[in-house]
Amino acid sequence: MSANVRVAVPFFGVTDMESSLRFYVDGLGFTIERQWVAEGDEHYPSDGKIRWCWLELGYAAIMLQEFMPQRRPKEPLGTGTSVSFMCEDALALYREFTSRGIQARNRPSVGNGLWVVPLTDPDGYCIEFSSPTDAPEESELEETE
Repeated sequence: MSANVRVAVPFFGVTDMESSLRFYVDGLGFTIERQWVAEGDEHYPSDGKIRWCWLELGYAAIMLQEFMPQRRPKEPLGTGTSVSFMCEDALALYREFTSRGIQARNRPSVGNGLWVVPLTDPDGYCIEFSSPTDAPEESELEETE
């Protein structure tokens, strides 16, 4: 059975798909590989907006789906959850993201033998881009921004 499982794909409920797509596509460089546009029903208006999508960056993927207006949760989204994308060079991605106006939660630092670039999306989901390093634990990137 285990050979049948190939990948885990985080699935985030979002409150504003346009804002999320600006963050993930324009800011982080994900591409939209699949999408669903509501054709109008009692839950979603027929306004031509993307309501669900599958995004990819390299070999990683995430799915986003906009909450139906009447089903938006009252509690904060993403509490206690973090998704880590393993990379070859997280610091190169950090520089790319910041050049597009994306701000990290904190300066990149080393934890568990990994450079970690911590980000928060528009709905409060914590995502990290990490890559192996020999730098000392708790080192911080000392680059001027």
